[in-house]
Amino acid sequence: MPISASEISARIVEAVMARKLGPGSRLGEQQLAMLFDCSRTIVREALTRLAARGIVTVSARRGWFVIEPSEDEAREAFEARRVIEVGLIRSSGKAGSIDKLALRRLKLHLQREKAAIKGTDVGARSFLLGDFHVCLAECLGNTLLADTLRDFTARTTLIAMLYQSTHDAAQSCEDHVRIVDALARGDAAEAEALMAEHIGTVHSALRLQAQNDPLAHLRDALAPLQGTQRNDKTKARVLHTSMAKNEGLRRRTPDASPPNDEPSTYLGALL
Repeated sequence: MPISASEISARIVEAVMARKLGPGSRLGEQQLAMLFDCSRTIVREALTRLAARGIVTVSARRGWFVIEPSEDEAREAFEARRVIEVGLIRSSGKAGSIDKLALRRLKLHLQREKAAIKGTDVGARSFLLGDFHVCLAECLGNTLLADTLRDFTARTTLIAMLYQSTHDAAQSCEDHVRIVDALARGDAAEAEALMAEHIGTVHSALRLQAQNDPLAHLRDALAPLQGTQRNDKTKARVLHTSMAKNEGLRRRTPDASPPNDEPSTYLGALL
């Protein structure tokens, strides 16, 4: 049976959530058509759907690419997830305790998460940690928001890759366990607070640059490496240049105050 555009879209989203496709990855129509043994028309339909969902973007000259979210988009994505997921739990609390079948499904998902964390398949681990939030929405009875969360989770996975998240996978799993335990006790308020804390913790682990420092990226990239021979030579060259300048000033302005023996701080201030 030929593959559909929906199936191709789902495979791409799964690859993103498993961190197998990173921000900026190129998605060539011809290559995907060969891979899935289908027409470029089907591939283009799948990519168009993903573009509408905010997962990929297209350039008239360069083709299709996985998105590279900006810092503002990163903040908005996490805020959207917080509003949706906390709101879902709050609604479930008003509706009563969670269904036993749904609770069983969530606990099974947690078992798979724990097994993946102990294993070596990083892709499976990443996918399951993200898919927990989709599974939770489905178990709380809202498939429409579950679909929305799948897209937001894929986007926040890309954000975590792009901005080098330091959040620990085991900690995420433990957070999920606490949320499910609270739901099992019928304590929706506690589950709601735990979810808000969890999303906030994941967000705060991103290495977002300071808004008021336009040189932050260059500052990190070009900072001197400690203890390297090249760095020592650079320091010596800066010192030599500074001393030469000071000597020139001394000769031109004999009545000036004694020059500062410290090397120029301009380079250090810039980096």
